[in-house]
Amino acid sequence: MPALAQRLSQVKVSASAAMTARARDLRAQGIPVISLSNGEPDFASPGHAIEAAYKAALSGDTKYPPQGGTVALKAAISRKFKRDNALDYGPDEIIVGNGGKQVIFNAFMATVDPGDEVVIPSPFWISYADMAKVAGGVPVTVPCPQNNGFKPRPEDLDAAITPKTKWVLLNFPGNPTGAVPSYAEMRAIADVLLRHPHVWIMTDDMYEHLLYDGFEFHTIAAVEPALKDRTLTVNGCSKTYAMTGWRLGFGGGPAGLIRGMFNMQGQATAGVSTISQAAAAAALDGPQEFVKERAELYRQRRDMVVEMLNAAPGITCHKPEGAFYVFPSIAGCLGKTTKGGRKIDSDTDFVMALLEEKRVAAVQGAAYGMSPYMRISYATDPASLVEACGRIQEFCRELA
Repeated sequence: MPALAQRLSQVKVSASAAMTARARDLRAQGIPVISLSNGEPDFASPGHAIEAAYKAALSGDTKYPPQGGTVALKAAISRKFKRDNALDYGPDEIIVGNGGKQVIFNAFMATVDPGDEVVIPSPFWISYADMAKVAGGVPVTVPCPQNNGFKPRPEDLDAAITPKTKWVLLNFPGNPTGAVPSYAEMRAIADVLLRHPHVWIMTDDMYEHLLYDGFEFHTIAAVEPALKDRTLTVNGCSKTYAMTGWRLGFGGGPAGLIRGMFNMQGQATAGVSTISQAAAAAALDGPQEFVKERAELYRQRRDMVVEMLNAAPGITCHKPEGAFYVFPSIAGCLGKTTKGGRKIDSDTDFVMALLEEKRVAAVQGAAYGMSPYMRISYATDPASLVEACGRIQEFCRELA
């Protein structure tokens, strides 16, 4: 068999996707697994978005799409940025991709040369580092310890930036931790970035509307307008509107960068489904009240999950300010043995044993760049969450 490209040796299959697939396989065998590994809302897509897609299909809007996004969707995105973020982006400063992931990939592929560094606060969404590697870049992680709320300290961020740095990537509310910096904390980050004018800034704002306890969202280009001309603001419909399967992400940034990303997208996928674009425009321009209502339901789930996990021997769980994840430490479980005889020497050992013995799927913290932790998604129904957390408590009680 001919050889595969060497670049594949540098990237891994997403641990969350792998764990979700494993849970799905077990269910197909009739084994009752509760999956807390998937970052996907359990709510339905908005009815008005589905209706807009249906009307678009019936009207014949089923041809090749404009490569960078339809006029209607770009206008809706521009209104969204103005309404939610006080940012002005014109049509030539907006691109639509097949999910936020493609927007990020386009940006790296359009800008990163071999050896360029991409600074990523850690823990981080699994794909950031691998996408940087595929583009020829070198991921540089900035540890964000739990005692700082899993947020980067300005001095650590500053120390990580070198003449080789091409990008600094920010993700708040964060995956996997749910961390949300205050305005003052974002201001301090902006002050660091002002000192490094050679660096592009990417902010992944996919969870911006999932905030709790009075916390407010602040995107970097709004905090410091002087950074806007080198910032790519990434967002989408997946998390806010429960539209993961529609594959619709978008980015706002300087026109020159967007042109480069447009060129890259043209060599990969070209445009996004016209049907999805019609649905996304309706979601962005339609009623928004239900977004806060769903966020309140997530908050209730978060509180319950944090309380139940903190009652599990050996686990300590920080209460996040946003998103729909918790990132508990399992340090108190290390060195012990499960009821089934498995030795727990790492967070990977922990989640694999939890799946095999208690049929609960979570993702090891090592996959996100920080151990010994695990990521749990509470974007599932409360009854399943209660049952899963009960199984985790039992699993921990049985460790010896």
